[in-house]
Amino acid sequence: MKHFSKGLFVGAVFGALTIAAPQLQAATPQDQLVIGTSLAQVLSLDPQQATEGKAVEIMSNLYDRLVASTADGNILPQLAESWKVDDKGITFTLRKANFASGNPVTSKDVVYSLARLLKMDQAAAANLKRVGYDKNNVEKLVKAVDDQTVRIELSDQVTAELLLYRLTTTTTSVVDSVEVESHAVDSDYGNAWMRTHSAGSGPFTLNRWSPNELVILDANKGYVDGAPKMKRVIVRHVPESQVERLMLERGDIDIASALTASDLATFQAKQGFAIQRIPTGGFYVLSMNAGNQYLSNPKVREAIAYGIDYKGIEKTIMGPYGRARTVPVPENFEYAIPSPDWQLNVEKSKQLLSEAGYKDGFSLTLKTIAQTPRIDLATAIQASLAQVGIKIDIQQGNGSEIIAAHRARDFDLLIPQTSAYMPNVLGSMEQFSSNPDNSKEANNAGNFVWRSAWDIPELTALNAKASMEPDAKKRGELYVQMQKMFVEQKPAVLPMFERFEPIVLTGRVQGYVGHPSQMTRLENVTKVETQ
Repeated sequence: MKHFSKGLFVGAVFGALTIAAPQLQAATPQDQLVIGTSLAQVLSLDPQQATEGKAVEIMSNLYDRLVASTADGNILPQLAESWKVDDKGITFTLRKANFASGNPVTSKDVVYSLARLLKMDQAAAANLKRVGYDKNNVEKLVKAVDDQTVRIELSDQVTAELLLYRLTTTTTSVVDSVEVESHAVDSDYGNAWMRTHSAGSGPFTLNRWSPNELVILDANKGYVDGAPKMKRVIVRHVPESQVERLMLERGDIDIASALTASDLATFQAKQGFAIQRIPTGGFYVLSMNAGNQYLSNPKVREAIAYGIDYKGIEKTIMGPYGRARTVPVPENFEYAIPSPDWQLNVEKSKQLLSEAGYKDGFSLTLKTIAQTPRIDLATAIQASLAQVGIKIDIQQGNGSEIIAAHRARDFDLLIPQTSAYMPNVLGSMEQFSSNPDNSKEANNAGNFVWRSAWDIPELTALNAKASMEPDAKKRGELYVQMQKMFVEQKPAVLPMFERFEPIVLTGRVQGYVGHPSQMTRLENVTKVETQ
């Protein structure tokens, strides 16, 4: 039996490149942190429903989980003060903590939260469903031993180490079961209320959310580790990069996280600002609907892979947001293979289209959220593919429109983004390599590959095998096989650029460390006095 009470260290390390600079006069209040960003993807703040990046960043400050992951890949206690691993499962001992409502956090809340996640059965449940947990077995596998002890049995599809990483995600946040159930309507598990309210034990509570306008978080004075340094956090919807740049320069916001590459470059080495470029382990992706008459053909998908000017787009558009990479594993991860020779090759792309029976090309639509840098990326892909005879019509939309289309398989091409839930090949690649049931009847909208109707039984089986392999060396060999098989099958989910999150902070902000999975915690952020 192994005992874990401090953390679980992994070899792969996420880092944040920070370029510091002197302070600048700013106008925001000393006890408030004001963030400018795009809230276009924030559709809900229910942790058992929402999975989009900015929603995750907000929810990670409203809720605690059993365990958390640090920016460099350690697993640390959060609501669990310790845990013990044996051959059959993990036993967690809870610390004494309260929800913002004043209700105590108990093992029953943990069981309720995980059962709620799987019984609601929305996209957020995919990370646990993928390894054998579902609405039918969750109450058999997750049990309250007593008020302060929770036992989670291992399914036959996951190791304890990988389960711990899955438990660090915001989807496994522990919610106040008493508070949530008091707002349940028609067996919705309180979802209608939870979309716009909070019921957590985290360092902040939700004061207000106005979609596509702002989010206001108030400090939870009763937080178990002490009240946050900031009395309030205000997240403002500022999707226009130039407006956001001017607001940062004027001191109207403290942090900017939706700047174009050119606007972000104006802060490079500029007095009074610091830049963080946070590696996410994820990718900007070109999703192709394999149910489309053209995109069902692997030769067409490969033609598209050869029809994109990755290096040119990286240089002119992506900049700090991404680097060219066409395998869904960051190039610096252990066991990562080199990218295939997919690069702009007009003649080869045309040849592949001709072999597929489409020498005269065809037309497709490309859907994207109107958000930096995806709009410019879509335009560049449109221009690039035009060279090989594929005409692209770009359809922009807000987060709810585009995400709904993606989940409903209602698209030809679409540009989503991914992240990694743990810093290794499986944590980054699993979204690209697992699709247990591709049938439309499965309606598995939480599965990234399913959304593209790409049927990959062999790769799915290999992914499952890697998830259960206890030997690190053998697991590494399987990781290499997975990547090679992914390339050989001419993917319908084409990674194009390894994704980074660049942000600019005023020199007043101290203690902000961007998290690779966008679970950046804010309770220890402070602001120095203006000079």
